[in-house]
Amino acid sequence: MTLQGLLALLAQRPEFRRLVEQLKKGEGLPALIGITESARPYVIAALASALKQPLLVVVEDERQASQVAESLKAFVEHQEDVFYMPDRDALPYERLISDATTTQQRMQALIALTERDRNLIVTCSARVLTQQVIPPQELSAALFTLQPGQEVDLSLMLEHLYNLGYEPAAEVEEPGQFSHRGGIVDLFPPTLPRPVRVEFFGDEIESLRTFDQETQRSLNPIASCVVGPAREALPVRGPEAVKELEQLHIEMLHRECEERWKGDLEELRQGRSFDDIAFYLPYLHSPATVLDYLPRSGLLILDNPESIQRCIAELDEQAQEMKERFERDRENPPHLRAAHFTWNQLEPQLQQRRQVQFAGMLSAAEGEFDASLHSAVEQLVPSISSAGSYGGRLRPFVQDCRKALDNRERVVIVTAQARRMAEVLNDESILNEATIHVSPGTNINTLPESGTLTLIQGQLVEGWESRSLALHVFTDTEIFGWSKRRSVQRRKPITPASFLAEVNPGDYVVHQEHGIGRFEGLVKLKMMGVEREYLLIQYAGTDKLYIPTDQLDRVTRYIGMGEAVPALSKLGSTEWTRAKSRVKEDVQDIARDLLRLYSAREAARGFAFSPDSEQPWLQELEDAFPYEETPDQARAVEEVKADMERPRPMDRLVCGDVGYGKTEVALRAAFKAVLDQRQVAILVPTTVLALQHFNTFRERLKPFPVRVELLSRFRSEKEQKQLLEDLAFGKVDIVIGTHRLLQKDVVFFNLGLLIIDEEQRFGVVHKERLKQFRSDIDVLTMTAAHVAGQCARYERD
Repeated sequence: MTLQGLLALLAQRPEFRRLVEQLKKGEGLPALIGITESARPYVIAALASALKQPLLVVVEDERQASQVAESLKAFVEHQEDVFYMPDRDALPYERLISDATTTQQRMQALIALTERDRNLIVTCSARVLTQQVIPPQELSAALFTLQPGQEVDLSLMLEHLYNLGYEPAAEVEEPGQFSHRGGIVDLFPPTLPRPVRVEFFGDEIESLRTFDQETQRSLNPIASCVVGPAREALPVRGPEAVKELEQLHIEMLHRECEERWKGDLEELRQGRSFDDIAFYLPYLHSPATVLDYLPRSGLLILDNPESIQRCIAELDEQAQEMKERFERDRENPPHLRAAHFTWNQLEPQLQQRRQVQFAGMLSAAEGEFDASLHSAVEQLVPSISSAGSYGGRLRPFVQDCRKALDNRERVVIVTAQARRMAEVLNDESILNEATIHVSPGTNINTLPESGTLTLIQGQLVEGWESRSLALHVFTDTEIFGWSKRRSVQRRKPITPASFLAEVNPGDYVVHQEHGIGRFEGLVKLKMMGVEREYLLIQYAGTDKLYIPTDQLDRVTRYIGMGEAVPALSKLGSTEWTRAKSRVKEDVQDIARDLLRLYSAREAARGFAFSPDSEQPWLQELEDAFPYEETPDQARAVEEVKADMERPRPMDRLVCGDVGYGKTEVALRAAFKAVLDQRQVAILVPTTVLALQHFNTFRERLKPFPVRVELLSRFRSEKEQKQLLEDLAFGKVDIVIGTHRLLQKDVVFFNLGLLIIDEEQRFGVVHKERLKQFRSDIDVLTMTAAHVAGQCARYERD
């Protein structure tokens, strides 16, 4: 999706041209006022287009920085010139290794900023300003380019990759990894979205290709590849840094921390990189911030400077607290170099930069804006305010669009439901003869004519409108009251806080080696002069076990059948070992039964459902989902639909915690089956859950001619009898029920899909009935059970 054509509307305004001229002359500017937050990416993109210079956009927090970057991509000519630089995971003085994706995004932004002839836009939060980074000159010196025909000493290249922080791996799957086998080197530089395969003929690079990290298959040839550091610090000055670090009193640390420090210092002494090397960045590099990467010709944009200053001041207080706490807990030695920049250090650098500031928005209800506070003497950008909100009231929305068109104003609608919106705009019952005929598109490359409506299939966070520009931009947020919400997926280690969020004192837990116990809470014990936190687990009799908090991954919450209280294991006995052996034998029996069942299913012919391309209503249903699908959720949906399109019966398990979107996966699969005139049965263990699913399915499928019914004790005998009759004659598309669905008087007209929620909660008799269902229809099973906490696992292809 691109909305680049709308930039011309702002670029031709005389006040905007004055703004650009003043910026080119380097004159000081007042803060820009009267521009709603959702329209600021539009203004920033217009500035980038007019100035042809690098831009660094600083906002208050990480979430906002990500949203601004996504919105900017809709307005710029080349989306690859927009970079989002996330916060480093670790707070100052804290040891926390960032996940590979975070490091990749940060290094991508910094490496791109070293390319002086590139007009790019980087967005970041106030916290990123405070974080020390590799100086730009040192990062540029560490970059090297690979291209076919180039002669390279393979052994030196591998050593260099290791020193740049690349981890050796059997198979390259994540950014920052490399592998070597014969004349082939696989590596995943942070500058590329996919890993690269380098094939050598002797010392000469014969070919460069990207490859799929999941299948490990080579993809497309590339002309060159820029290789940069995989970590945020380089060990080149390691030996020098060790001399200073050895002066710190690490012997005062408790044993584990002292050993860790000694190991790190040895790595630095040898000039080698390691996971936690960014912790020592203040000793390995001269002080530098992301501001040092912005060339003097570049433009700094501060969104609400007061909020940015306040945020940095709060971060400084937090950093001092962290420093004192780690010293008090004897995890860090005293007198460490500063690990962040304060506002007093950053302010002079900010003032030296050519910059534009967006003033904080104050609505009329909150009070008049004090222009003198920001020295605003003239309006340099037309006022742009938030668009009106309709909250799903489509009739007044369409009528207001008609009025705007009659006034020769431009209307742009960006929605995930473009096809359905086109039908609404063309509905004669709303506008009579004045209906709006429009076809959905995906791009606005040139400025639309006055008095026209443009319908775009896509996503924006929020819309806006401007009387001066005679422009209205509407999104799903204004029209329906919701929009797709993106969430940044960040992997975090198990901490006492996250563990206690799931397990309370008195709950039963399972330890991998010691079995079932009762969690009594966190306790502090002092051993060898060091006080630490431990989990206290009560076992049979008077047995107690103290688990260090760094071993939380070995303990999981107990999940059993029903409300029965489990027997506590006895420490030191073979009881738990025997129990695991029995479970392993039972699992093997189940595996044999499954093998026979799936052999029969493999030979059976099932129904091949139509592909998505032949089911346009399915796309509309998916577009109406008010959340951004998680990567795992999207993958589950695609794999379920692919299974349904095959000519053999599907039997797929979807496992995930409560609230992680399993119901949406089931809903899309059910709708896909209904679109091919097949009935769907949804089996759940409780009447309450049946009612929840019934309400969810009925609400989501309300715009479509689909009949959803509930079969449970909530219905009278008369209602159940009528429902069963309609079910047998094919008048019911989706039926949701408890074990009542498994009784023999339930007859389907054309059952195509069975969805089972929490199958492990059904009894033996019910499961025997389910086996009969499984022979020739598609089956989708959902569970929230923690598979990782079970005693044994098996996998079936």
